[in-house]
Amino acid sequence: MNLPKSKALLAGALVSAVSVATAAGAVTASARSAHPAAGTPSISLSQLTNNFSAMKVLKPLASEGTGPIAAILPDTTTSARWADFDAPMLTKAMQGAGLSGSNIIVQNAHGSDSTFLADAKADITKGAKVLLTTPADSTTGVAVENYAKAHGVKVVDYDRLTLGGSRPYYVSFNNVTVGKLIGQGFVSCVKAWHVSKPQVVVMHGDAADNNATLFYDGYNSVLSPKFKSGAYKNLTPPYLKGTWDAPTALAEFKGAYAKYKGVANSMVNPNDNTASGIINYLIQQGVKPRTFPATGQDASAVGLQAIVAGYQCGTVYKPIYLEAQAAVALAMYLRAGKAAPHSLLNATTADVLEHNKAVPSALLTPTWVTAANMKSTVIKDHFVPTSQICKGTFSGSGVNLATACAKQHI
Repeated sequence: MNLPKSKALLAGALVSAVSVATAAGAVTASARSAHPAAGTPSISLSQLTNNFSAMKVLKPLASEGTGPIAAILPDTTTSARWADFDAPMLTKAMQGAGLSGSNIIVQNAHGSDSTFLADAKADITKGAKVLLTTPADSTTGVAVENYAKAHGVKVVDYDRLTLGGSRPYYVSFNNVTVGKLIGQGFVSCVKAWHVSKPQVVVMHGDAADNNATLFYDGYNSVLSPKFKSGAYKNLTPPYLKGTWDAPTALAEFKGAYAKYKGVANSMVNPNDNTASGIINYLIQQGVKPRTFPATGQDASAVGLQAIVAGYQCGTVYKPIYLEAQAAVALAMYLRAGKAAPHSLLNATTADVLEHNKAVPSALLTPTWVTAANMKSTVIKDHFVPTSQICKGTFSGSGVNLATACAKQHI
């Protein structure tokens, strides 16, 4: 897969920036925070649930620090998660931890790097003591973290690791595992849908995003043996560069589909949003349910509908309520000038632009969701309600979602 020259050097670093998720018992004390001082409230990742009740444990810390905690999210277009889930859940976690409204800032940069940096500077001017940041790329992230460090403000990398940054903590899901789930889910789907000779268009997220490379590393580790053996054929053309932008992804896919017209019969995609436009296009081309395996990520309503309708094999569900609470918990300790407990940090992640510096990390566990376990995962967690999934006709396909849900016991 070729990348734009401006991104190629970064992507080269990203390829080796695999999350080094070390078992909690094997992470050395020097690579993680010390135990909190006596009398300091302690919380663990295992205590976090979808009712946010564990956040109240942190309320004593609220009075031990001053200034806002500010979260800056990247955009509203690459994924529904940032506006629909992260923003309200980060706010809820901060409220549960005892922060007042004036000490809670949650913003979205709407895809602008300059806005992202300007928001960070403005938050620091307002007295923010901790930033939770999800920049579109590490270049922007480093600029924010350098400015924050110069002003005595701490940063938690939220969902995306800023390579070359200076943050004390990183919170995300194990992103190589996310990719492996996509690859394994695809392989299972190919078998279940009886696609005997998979001719696969392998999509890629934005090369400037560290997570995109980790996702790719994950599903490529599953698919490479299939390609080498000849069981699958990789149809990914050299001009497919990688993106989180849905129209761009559709244009890239159309190029591959046209080049291999009548041959391409499956797609690996790391995002529900970019997969959605492609699936709509395939429906317009007359593709029938359960004939063209496709994957996604984020457990969005549109992705779940595509699964029910038989146009998407599955999606990676990342319980964002866990990620939001873990990030806010770490921020509360930083705001109070306290060491975070070991129980919040279950891994380290290598920053390859900082001599493989081990960044103390909270890496959460993702889940592959299909129609078979949708009810016991995203619906049970109130992540996406049944009413949003099982309603209407799917994207011009003629598939009635309520009927399809009933047949699949959703």
